[in-house]
Amino acid sequence: MARTPTTSIPLGFEAPAFALPDAVTGTVKHSVDLMVGGPIVVVFMCNHCPFVVHILPEFVAFAGEYMTRGVKVVAISSNDVDGYPMDSPDLMKALAEELNFGFPYLYDESQEVARAYEAACTPDFSVFDADRKCVYRGQFDGARPGNDAPVTGADIRRVLDQLLAGEAVPEEGQIPSLGCNIKWKPE
Repeated sequence: MARTPTTSIPLGFEAPAFALPDAVTGTVKHSVDLMVGGPIVVVFMCNHCPFVVHILPEFVAFAGEYMTRGVKVVAISSNDVDGYPMDSPDLMKALAEELNFGFPYLYDESQEVARAYEAACTPDFSVFDADRKCVYRGQFDGARPGNDAPVTGADIRRVLDQLLAGEAVPEEGQIPSLGCNIKWKPE
C-alpha cells in the first residue's frame, strides 16, 4: 500500500467525458447524463483499499444526504483487476448492493478515465460545479486508518454547502486526499 496523495492540478478544468459500465446494472452510463445540473462529486475508489474501507459507510450516508439536495455522485473503480481481483466488477456489484449505494459505481477497465481525470489514489475526490468545472480536488475529511479523527466528510460537505448556497469555493485550504495508489496495469 503506497500512501499516495491526490495529484495537484489547476482547478477550473472541465470534467472529462466518459462512458463506463455500471457494475450493478451492467448498463453503460454516460457522463453527459450523470452530470446534468450540479454540483457533481466524482470519486475514484475501489473495494479493497483500507483508506476507502475506512470512510465508505460514512461516504455512502453522505452521498444519500447530499443527493436529496441535488448533488450528483459518481464512483469509479479503475484498478487492475488481474492483480487485484477484489476490485472486479462482480465484487464491486456485491459491495454496492451490500452497502446500498444510491449512486453509480462504474468500472474503468481501460483506465483511460482515471488518466483523463489525473486520478492518483483511492479515494480521489473531485467536485465540479453545475458548469462541470472543477472547484475542488481534495480529501473527504482528515480521517485515515489508524488516526483517531472521526469520519465526517467535513471537507466535502463544506465545499458542497458553499456551491449549494451559490458561493464561490476558495482554492485556499484544499487538502489533498491520501490513499492507496491506483493499481495501474503493467505497461
